[in-house]
Amino acid sequence: MARHCLNCEGRDDLRRFDDETFAIEHAGLTATVDGLSGWRCGTCGEVEFDPVSARRYAAAGDDLVLRERARQSREIRRIRRKLGLSQIAAARLTGGGHNAFSRYERGEAAPLPAVVNLFRLLDKHPELLRELV
Repeated sequence: MARHCLNCEGRDDLRRFDDETFAIEHAGLTATVDGLSGWRCGTCGEVEFDPVSARRYAAAGDDLVLRERARQSREIRRIRRKLGLSQIAAARLTGGGHNAFSRYERGEAAPLPAVVNLFRLLDKHPELLRELV
């Protein structure tokens, strides 16, 4: 049975590949996954991994997301403490729920980019906190 590209709907243009290395990038972190197999469209270049390779590629991507979330959790905690804010006060400052910063700092939730940007700004200019409270 001929395979069809799900991206460009190219007919009979998917070609098998085996044992290739792919790089994954997320938030400035990178990982490589060796030994992946699947199909590549000769028309548009889209890749479709076989089931085992798809799970390995997804797991590597998930690991990058979790590593970035852990890094961000440490950064948010460090800045909040530097500013002398409780988790509740930090949540009030950013408009989040009372458990928001607890969840951010445990890595259970990712803060909105605006929250991260605000805390990075306050990290460099802590005197601006007086303008906000």
